[in-house]
Amino acid sequence: MDSTNLGYSYHLPNGGLMLKVRNALSQFSDLFSEFNKYIAPAYHHDRCERSVQMRLYSMHKREFVMVFLCFYICFGLGVFIGLAGPPITVTSSFKGTSILKEQNTSIGDIWHGPFKIKSPTMSTYHQQLWVLAQIRTDNKDDDILDRAFHVSVAISALTSDHKEVRILRADQAHNRTHHLRCDSQICNPVTILHLGFLDYTHYILDVNFNGLENFHKHYTVKQVTFFFKSYNPGFTQIEIWFRFIFLLSTFIITCWFAHTLRKFPIFDWSIEQKWMSCMLPLLLLYNNPIFPLTFLVNSWIPSMLDAVFQATFLCGLLLFWICIYHGLRQTERRILTFYIPKLLIVGPLWLTAVIMATWQKANELQDPTYSYKIDTSNFYNFKIIFFVFISMYIIYLLCLILRAYSELRSMPFFDMRLKFLTLLMLIVITISITITVMRFGIGVLEDNFVSELSTTYNSSAQFMSFYGLLNFYMYTMAYVYSPSKKTVFDTSITKDNPAFSMINDSDEDVIYGSDEESRQPLNRSHNEDDSD
Repeated sequence: MDSTNLGYSYHLPNGGLMLKVRNALSQFSDLFSEFNKYIAPAYHHDRCERSVQMRLYSMHKREFVMVFLCFYICFGLGVFIGLAGPPITVTSSFKGTSILKEQNTSIGDIWHGPFKIKSPTMSTYHQQLWVLAQIRTDNKDDDILDRAFHVSVAISALTSDHKEVRILRADQAHNRTHHLRCDSQICNPVTILHLGFLDYTHYILDVNFNGLENFHKHYTVKQVTFFFKSYNPGFTQIEIWFRFIFLLSTFIITCWFAHTLRKFPIFDWSIEQKWMSCMLPLLLLYNNPIFPLTFLVNSWIPSMLDAVFQATFLCGLLLFWICIYHGLRQTERRILTFYIPKLLIVGPLWLTAVIMATWQKANELQDPTYSYKIDTSNFYNFKIIFFVFISMYIIYLLCLILRAYSELRSMPFFDMRLKFLTLLMLIVITISITITVMRFGIGVLEDNFVSELSTTYNSSAQFMSFYGLLNFYMYTMAYVYSPSKKTVFDTSITKDNPAFSMINDSDEDVIYGSDEESRQPLNRSHNEDDSD
């Protein structure tokens, strides 16, 4: 039958681009559902788990705004104090031509030396000392040069009584092979030596260059500049004070958090509360209660322990994130099936960080001319291991986040826990990456940044932002995850399983049932209905 004779016609629906996008997303969702069961499967998902009511459950929107506002105010105040503080490092330079004139040596020997250099006045507040050399040539071309040469260094020191002490004798002078890379007339700086702790007031160096004869004939070495780089004593005093302030604040927060949970059995704590009871003591280690020993004991051990403490806290934070995202869906968390797989991912990250820090500091203790840039093969292998496991961690974390949101986003209270955890985590990761791009970090990473001549700090903002960020992050979570004020011991326990997640309760006004009510089945039998 011809539809034109009936006075109407039928047209197929045409949604255009939006319909195609919607269909594509639907197909992606179906594909994700097929692999959903393989991403950190949640066993015994229907088991009821009781947990202490957190302050998070009773917070209104304005309270959330106030919490994040306080976090940003505290963090901003720390950054402002850092901006007003002194630079992190201080650098002194010496011209090779001036040194040769003082030694009554010909300027023509600028390409090999010897250079006898006396360091500026040092103290324990300078923490460490790096000596770098930068060569300037008379190269008129735009060629990029790369030459291998040797640097021989002998070290002696002057005490406060002006007595000379031999640290590295001339007959035991270490001869290190370096690569001289030049772009036009300016060459990249070469690290001559690094002292991890300072025992003496002045250091005297005898430096000789070998293997630059042909290089000097072709390109003519015009100048050699030596740089003595160390931590600023003014910054060190600020670091001591604020580490102590953060340490004291963390101790108070830890005691307060433990006090709020003291009347509840540990089995009734939520997974966030259990983890916070572990992360706050790790934060005490991160703030390093033995940091003053660095200036009281002339040893590399305090600085190495500082790097170990920081690596332990950061790896604990990585473990905290994946355990929370997985633990919100899974109520049975056995060591073998729940924690061991996560430790197999985070454990190598901690191990490589500790080995790299210990290895570098131990080698520099035996040989001040040691540099990780020279021992490239071993450090390259560690870097490969580190990046492999950090990539595995990122993929695993993303899978857990997707799985958690796909299952829990529509359930009351669990969506609040997910949103709060994710938002704070993204803030911390974003700011941490920004600080790392600004060439500041922790432990051995920070020292390697500082050792670069191109790394300059105009203030203490990088230090204050990094330490303040992680401390205020933990304080915020401790406040939000602490038990609510109206929580009572007998009526404070609720179910922590998505399948029983207070279906009929609102997000702001929750009435927690008694212990007997929590054991009643959700669906009554037909016999009970008939008896009414």
